[in-house]
Amino acid sequence: MSTLSLQKIRFQNGQWEGIIHGAAEGQPDVQVRFQDHPLETLILEQMEDDTQWSLHFEVPQSALQDGVHCFLIHDMTEDLTLGHFNLFIDEPIADDLRTEIELLRAELDMLKQMFRRHCRES
Repeated sequence: MSTLSLQKIRFQNGQWEGIIHGAAEGQPDVQVRFQDHPLETLILEQMEDDTQWSLHFEVPQSALQDGVHCFLIHDMTEDLTLGHFNLFIDEPIADDLRTEIELLRAELDMLKQMFRRHCRES
């Protein structure tokens, strides 16, 4: 289990904002992934409490199309997912499994990438 935890603050004007708690030693190594690629718009800023970091990122234009889009927020140090953010565009979706499938696909892609890296290093 990660020593870090994630608290969502808001999603507004295309910006997702949250707080990372529990960063004991400097800036946490966190990555936000969309379609198995890290986002370049990720910004981490230290808060008054040395163990808390403000996290925000801009949702890319490529995510602004019909469908279900999943963003994974990942602790790279401990290889654990801290949270996720789903974006639904088009008709209202109630009790839809597409979100869960998209999340599972994103996590499976991440696991495949880590496994391949492990095999190359072994």
